[in-house]
Order: sequence, then structure tokens, then C-alpha cells
Amino acid sequence: MDAEYKRLVAGITAYFKKAGFNKAVVGVSGGVDSALCLRLVSDALGSSNVTGLLMPEKGLSKKVNVDDGIALCESLNVGYYLVPINEFLIAYSGLPWKGSANAEMNVRSRIRAVILYHYANSHSALVIGTSNKTEIALGYFTKYGDGAIDVEVIGSLYKSEVYALVEYLGLDSSFITKAPSAELFAGHTDEGEFGMTYKDIDAMLMGKKKKSAKLKKIISANNHKTEPLTVI
Repeated sequence: MDAEYKRLVAGITAYFKKAGFNKAVVGVSGGVDSALCLRLVSDALGSSNVTGLLMPEKGLSKKVNVDDGIALCESLNVGYYLVPINEFLIAYSGLPWKGSANAEMNVRSRIRAVILYHYANSHSALVIGTSNKTEIALGYFTKYGDGAIDVEVIGSLYKSEVYALVEYLGLDSSFITKAPSAELFAGHTDEGEFGMTYKDIDAMLMGKKKKSAKLKKIISANNHKTEPLTVI
């Protein structure tokens, strides 16, 4: 994994140099993907040039995820802000129609994207994407939400490879053991929504197993989603 780590750090460094930026902002969820992104970008740019934004929803986001995100920022000497999104969600309750379940879930991701870009535009920073190759292949991201980014730094890594690199880098084991979740509704987990494990999905995407009808259905359902263009 050392070669992969060095490739990613070098790619981030080169991208920022070419773009003419030296600061980055990362949405830190307390999950494994954003944890790896924060570590890689900090190593590439220096921790003083990176800011983490923790944007939980009070009453929905688990305290352990917030605590893990803060602990990671502090261990990497990365400055961070805690910005609960509840007050932003309230404004949407005043719309003259009832939002669907899908709209209510996706608005959370889009609010976070707006906050990230508000910070980025205010501090001449680039927004770091936290989607991995598995999620991109499935279309498992929100357009103009977590799909709204300037550079996707782990977009070349399958989920299983994300876990392997996190373990190699010695990040806290809680990032590996907790169930992956975008926390878009109570009890939400990625694998619960898929009805499949990331391990099985990766095996199919890598060609190690035949793609199941269920996986093809997931991909087909999300084929309207646009793939982020800039992937390291």
C-alpha cells in the first residue's frame, strides 16, 4: 500500500500546484472515506492548509461519528469547524409542497455542499470529494451534494482498498469497524440500503465474481447521475 499512498499524495500535490491553490476543505463525517481523504490531503498540503467541516444533524447524526471526526482533526493538527445543519433544514419546511423521502434525504447532502463551497470561496480553497471508486461506479452519491466537488482524491480506490489503506496508515480502528453510513435517515447504512455488502460489490466490480441482478439494478437505478470528472 505504500506505493498507492505515495501516488495519491503526489497526485494531490500536483493537482493543487497546477490549479494554483494551496488550501483545501474537507467535509468530515466520522466515516472511513472522509478520514482517509483528510489524512491524504494533510500529508500532501500540510495540515495548516487544510480545514475540516463537521456538519452533523442534531438528533440524527451519531455522537460517536462527531467525536471521531474531531479526534481525527486534532490528531492531524487540522483546524476544524462544527456546523450543525438543523437550522438550514428548517428553511425547507416552509416550501409550499411536501418533500418526498428522496428529496428530504438528498437536501441534507446538498446543504453540506453549499456550506463547503461557502467556506472554499471565502478562503480560496478547493473542496475535496470523499467518494470512492465503488460509490462512483454505483452512482451512489447525491448530485450537487457529495458529488459537488473540485477533486475526488480517493476516486481510484474501491471501498475495500480504502479500508486497506486506512489500516496501513494506522488511523483509528473505529473508522474500519463502524458500519458505513451517510446518515441520511435514522438507522441508515450503505449496505442496508444496497441489500449487499461492500465486499461482495467490490468483488463483482473487480470482475472476481459475476455481477448479480441486484447489483445491475442498483447501477441502473442510478445511471442518471453524473460522475465527478476530476479523479486522482
